[in-house]
Amino acid sequence: MRFVTAKKEEKVFVGVVMGDSVLHLREVQKVMTGKVTLPITMIECIEAGDVFLKQAEEIVAWAQEKEMPGCYAIEDVHLMAPIPRPRKNIICVGKNYSDHAAEMGAAPPEHVIFFTKAPTTVVGQYEYVHSYSHLTEELDYEGELAIIIGKKGKSIAAADALSYVFGYTIVNDITARDVQSRHKQFFLGKSFDTFCPMGPVLVHQSALAGQDLHIETKVNGELRQSASTAEMLFSIPQIIATLSQGMTLEPGDIIATGTPAGVGKGFHPPRFLKAGDIIEVTVEGIGTLQNTVK
Repeated sequence: MRFVTAKKEEKVFVGVVMGDSVLHLREVQKVMTGKVTLPITMIECIEAGDVFLKQAEEIVAWAQEKEMPGCYAIEDVHLMAPIPRPRKNIICVGKNYSDHAAEMGAAPPEHVIFFTKAPTTVVGQYEYVHSYSHLTEELDYEGELAIIIGKKGKSIAAADALSYVFGYTIVNDITARDVQSRHKQFFLGKSFDTFCPMGPVLVHQSALAGQDLHIETKVNGELRQSASTAEMLFSIPQIIATLSQGMTLEPGDIIATGTPAGVGKGFHPPRFLKAGDIIEVTVEGIGTLQNTVK
């Protein structure tokens, strides 16, 4: 299933994409059963685990080919980030593609590099990325596959790691390169508000395996990044296993898996973003996340 957090007439809801429509799960459940038992937010739905998934499957099956309140044309709703306000920082993996490490002037890392972005960075489909031209002259993009954790775990073995994944979405790890360089670490230059576009959908792991997906990024229609997640230096199971050795992972945690070569800083001369630029990140099986720099 392809889950979304959507807004219709100022009402925010968890839905499922069905073709060109979005099903408001709680509204349809009320029509179907006469009562509403589903959680309200995406994180709460993820926390409910198999109970939520079973209910969602039943609602979708019942709603097939029915016209009813709670079924909207996808163009009539605003697709927010699947998790509009994460409970914790977004966890990111740095230099996870050897070609990207090389274009940044670094050797491939021997161990997984982790950093985070603040929860306030998150925006959704078609929302603006602010240019902060008064703070940075080196605004950059990084298209990435993101993992959404589905259940609580610590000291997770790599062999078991995929069972902790709820699903996958897209993240654009927007970065102010000069701020990042000046502060000698990643956090501030990657944590300005609007610096983490996410979405447009959250695809459940039963419908998508994240290990070999094509990923590409375009700026104003020009292809800048093109790779496969199979090229990651550290696989999804390795990332989860390493991260969880001393840290408890929880439902709704977001892990961005790293970006391939082709970022703006990697060109000679660099090709940074400017106001008006349209960035499209496409991941096979998920869709395209589109945002405009303002």
